[in-house]
Amino acid sequence: MKVFKCNVCGSVVEVLHEGERPFCCGQPMEELTEQYKEGDKHVPVIEWNDGYLVKVGNVPHPMEENHYIEWIELIVDGVVHRKYLHPGDKPEAFFKVAKGTNVRAREFCTLHGLWRS
Repeated sequence: MKVFKCNVCGSVVEVLHEGERPFCCGQPMEELTEQYKEGDKHVPVIEWNDGYLVKVGNVPHPMEENHYIEWIELIVDGVVHRKYLHPGDKPEAFFKVAKGTNVRAREFCTLHGLWRS
């Protein structure tokens, strides 16, 4: 589930089957590292309430035209669920799925990259 970004055109790809490093615009794409910093406004916060609510940070993340959360991903017992967001949306996603034992989340900020819970 590696994520790469083209530093020329901004395309973002998630690798399903690992092979050679992806190329875009004639250049190798940059592999994004899942970042985590306790209390950071980018860290996904997972809450259970008859489904999973994933909020980005404990203070709402900006959702502006050039700085927003593009997607939130919830991984429950190996199954990936993803919601795409747009400027002006709330920086959160609700996933109506069964409660799992191995649960984590990731999100992609258009300015600050990939973050994990």
